[in-house]
Amino acid sequence: MQRRKFFRASLGAASAALASTVVHARPNLEPAPQAVGMLYDSTLCVGCKACVSKCKEVNGMPPVSMGDQVQSDFAMDLGPKTLNVIKIYTDGKATVKDSEKDGFAFEKRSCMHCVDPGCVSVCPVSSLTRDPLTGIVSYNADVCIGCRTCMTGCPYNVPQYDYDNPIGQIHKCQMCNQKGVERISKGGMTGCAEACPTGATLFGSREALLAEAKRRIALKPGEIYNYPMGDVRKPNKFHEKAVPQYQSHVWGEKEAGGTNVMHLSAISYDKLSMPPLGERSAASISEGVQSTVYAYMALPAMALGGLSWIVRRNTEVANQDEGDKT
Repeated sequence: MQRRKFFRASLGAASAALASTVVHARPNLEPAPQAVGMLYDSTLCVGCKACVSKCKEVNGMPPVSMGDQVQSDFAMDLGPKTLNVIKIYTDGKATVKDSEKDGFAFEKRSCMHCVDPGCVSVCPVSSLTRDPLTGIVSYNADVCIGCRTCMTGCPYNVPQYDYDNPIGQIHKCQMCNQKGVERISKGGMTGCAEACPTGATLFGSREALLAEAKRRIALKPGEIYNYPMGDVRKPNKFHEKAVPQYQSHVWGEKEAGGTNVMHLSAISYDKLSMPPLGERSAASISEGVQSTVYAYMALPAMALGGLSWIVRRNTEVANQDEGDKT
């Protein structure tokens, strides 16, 4: 085979394979058709941690060690025994609520139940799944292999691994709807929303919660507003309070593709240690890249196959020519 023909054939085979394997990153997933979630309003939170205690009760979570043999429900951060925690931001004298200067503010940490969850995307065995109807991100310990990849795929550092368990297990909020709890599927609400005395944690459909959040942002600071408590679609009571100067957007409406658990605050979200995220979900980008890389793994094989066929054809032709001469 002539060298020129060889390189021409190689280039043609590689180009054909390349054209057939180019893959574009997929768009963000859309919210589930009947997505449920929670709205946490930092300005309503008084730091009582009733939500933390109720979460422990509903999910049967044990207290945590705080040193000197002291056991407490109130851990400093999320862990295998704590699915929900209240943190505090302080500055200077910390005397003014919801003020960035010489002020303080509370922040709730639990699973955000992302619309396009990174933990679900990276799990190699589908132990983490997103309910196609409600959007709740659930965990199946019977399927989990303990690889902890989900911990690297979550921008909020939510999944927590129990290193004290010899067989290992991930722990995260499942919105009170896992096996043995099943509050949401039975028409109830999350324990933290039920226990909150001020309505700082509000349950409901994502659509209704987002509408309520935008309604609050549009209110005039200082005017009195009756904040619904419990389930935003059918509040059992209201909490009357003056409206603060809210940040102009709802955290979780669009961040990383959006979340079903959204936040409101009077101080900037970065002060509450929210991660800097764009609107594009990491899952949509990584899955597109992975698909392209895996597809390109076939490229050398396809090119080699094409070249092998050409070499074989030319060998047969050459052998035939030799036979004709003899």
